[in-house]
Amino acid sequence: MDALKELLGSNNSISLDINVILSVLFFTLILSLYEFVIYRYISKRTVYNKELNISIITLPFFISTIILALQSNLVITLGTIGALAIIRYRTAIKDPINMTYILWAVHTGIVCGCQLYELGLITSLFASIVIYVLEKIKSKDNQSILCIKSSSNIEEDLVKVLKDNVKNFDIKTRSFANNNFDYVVFIRIFEPSTIIDKLTSLKDCVQVSLMECYKD
Repeated sequence: MDALKELLGSNNSISLDINVILSVLFFTLILSLYEFVIYRYISKRTVYNKELNISIITLPFFISTIILALQSNLVITLGTIGALAIIRYRTAIKDPINMTYILWAVHTGIVCGCQLYELGLITSLFASIVIYVLEKIKSKDNQSILCIKSSSNIEEDLVKVLKDNVKNFDIKTRSFANNNFDYVVFIRIFEPSTIIDKLTSLKDCVQVSLMECYKD
């Protein structure tokens, strides 16, 4: 305990050279721009999140300078650990791939703050190659939702058509209102549009709607 008090009381600090700070910020900028480009042009999401991409490029700067500050003074280190421990983020990450990019940005800030530039470069290159390859892999079928409306109960004929033309299906809901029957069916099929004609040809089928909810 006395040794710890003496260590804290001495307030030992290491002065940060301006060249070290600039080099850390420079390499942080390079790796952040690289991740920015990967997210913008390689990881093609259905909806591009510009705000997230801006966060990806700015977050590493704060983290890298925090790491530098932690290395310079023990008191700052303990104070920062206590401050960060009470921070809570309530915003939910809806797309799992976005969490990957956020962790990538945190990683960039940490390794650049520790001046492990080679580690940051190799990791970024390897991660981008893995993301690029996985983005190019396409599945043979897509998950879609069928909404079918009919003037009578056509479930038996509907099931027969689905068994003959769909790889997997699951009738989620069946409802009856105003002399109309409504069915909601989850299906997996390579070409969802091919089943539309066969369903509309069913007797008493009034309307068929198709929505692709997942596509590789």
